[in-house]
Amino acid sequence: MTGVTVLALVALGLTPLLGGVVLLGRRERGRRPWGALSLVALLAVSATLAWGAGPAGDGVAAAGAVVAVLAAGLGGGPVATAVLTAADPTRASAAGGVGDPEVLRGGAWIGVLERVAVAGTLLAGWPEGLPVVLAVKGLGRFAELKASAAAERFIIGTLTSVLWSVACAGVAVLLTR
Repeated sequence: MTGVTVLALVALGLTPLLGGVVLLGRRERGRRPWGALSLVALLAVSATLAWGAGPAGDGVAAAGAVVAVLAAGLGGGPVATAVLTAADPTRASAAGGVGDPEVLRGGAWIGVLERVAVAGTLLAGWPEGLPVVLAVKGLGRFAELKASAAAERFIIGTLTSVLWSVACAGVAVLLTR
């Protein structure tokens, strides 16, 4: 295991920790997207280091997979929230910077579970699980998606969560190559 591999794993490990810190500070009014941007930058650094590190041993690869799933679950919420806010800043500012809480209630928890499931299915070598996860989410929200605002938030949030999860899983895959 090289020093670069260790740095890649540490950077990846900091992602869920920073995600948790950003989530805890979520109630601030007028919040800036710095937390989400920091998470994206940290994941990019981790990916770059993992890409240049070369193959890691089985233990490091397994640790990378576990940390990647944690990073997907905890780091994606602030990123999805920032993207949703950027997509409709007027709605977010009217609701204190966090979007309309009555639209798609429970979305934060559903997002965490979705991101963990997406990263988990990819890292388990079962990409066929992606449509299963997305179908379950879509069916569970079907009645609420008749409102155009809810449908837009659903699509933007889902795509952001899936892309974040795939990126986290990708870092773990880079550690094995």
